[in-house]
Amino acid sequence: MSVETSKPVPRAGILDIAAYVPGKEHAPGVARVYKLSSNETPLGASPKAIAAYRAAADNLERYPDGQAVELREAIAAVHGLNPANILCGNGSDELLGLLCHVYLAPGDEAIITEHGFLVYKIQIMGAGATVVTVKEKEATVDVDAIIAAVTEKTKMVFIANPGNPTGTYVPVSEIRRLHAALPKNVVLVLDAAYAEYVRRNDYESGIEIVSSNPNVVMTRTFSKVYGLAALRVGWMYAPADIIDALNRVRGPFNMNMAAISAGAAAIRDQSFMQEAVAFNQMWIDKLTGAFEAIGLKVTPSVTNFVLIHFPDVDGKRADEADEFLTSRGYILRAVKGYGFKNSLRMSVGPEEANRGVIEALGEFMTRQTTGQNK
Repeated sequence: MSVETSKPVPRAGILDIAAYVPGKEHAPGVARVYKLSSNETPLGASPKAIAAYRAAADNLERYPDGQAVELREAIAAVHGLNPANILCGNGSDELLGLLCHVYLAPGDEAIITEHGFLVYKIQIMGAGATVVTVKEKEATVDVDAIIAAVTEKTKMVFIANPGNPTGTYVPVSEIRRLHAALPKNVVLVLDAAYAEYVRRNDYESGIEIVSSNPNVVMTRTFSKVYGLAALRVGWMYAPADIIDALNRVRGPFNMNMAAISAGAAAIRDQSFMQEAVAFNQMWIDKLTGAFEAIGLKVTPSVTNFVLIHFPDVDGKRADEADEFLTSRGYILRAVKGYGFKNSLRMSVGPEEANRGVIEALGEFMTRQTTGQNK
């Protein structure tokens, strides 16, 4: 005999998921606000991408290309890939969700690391699978811990490389060692959202390992260095069988026309992208040095943000620093949800914002601890 309920009820497990909470955007009562909480590029999008976006307005009555051919071919040309192995999506978040939807089921397990991107956990649970979280070592993915967590139920492993919010990375030799230890039916997901920023000889985004293995995928985004966060443009490089499976459940028009056109123009403008990378590298070094000089610990970063750790002292903790900075119009990201209870993440912003945060934190660290933030 069925039990009647008074309203629709989500399936088991859905209400156990903690919704993703973006970084705050507003500082009430402040004339000028610098949003440094979402890892957006301060240089904006390429002028060529903006022109392509505006040109799309002439054809708003038409459906977009459901295969995103223009964008896939542009990505393929820049990276030397086969367009058939590229899938584009409404941000890489959509692609991560499709992977979980297609390859995970109740009873399966998927491994994430303790400071990994929160969307992994949301999508795994949304598919009805079990999340297995392993410890990191000094805010860096620990390959041995992942290998030790693999069971017969493991179907997927997620690695953000570089990591967010840590800014650290795993050398390609470690990625290969991990892959060699995984069963062949386990999908290894390499989330390389910040790959363009990395300037390390022992780093590889995932292209080579995907090209030579049937169970590895790499996801990338246009939201960071390419400055198209508002348009939600992501892409995946994966084996043909995985692309085929995801295309069977992907929405037929999952990307809009403006996103396709602007994305293609953005990735073709590699000189603009390199300007953004150079600006970022200069300020990552300056910010790290300045914060360490005033007594703060900074996790070494290869990305476009820094993770700043505060003293466990009354008047000097991250919550108080956050309030102090917000009152001056500088919005950083609290990262308690990522396991860092006394830290803030700061995106590299425009020069005036970067200098302003350095000055404000210098004042914060040297002020008398009176409980007042003014």
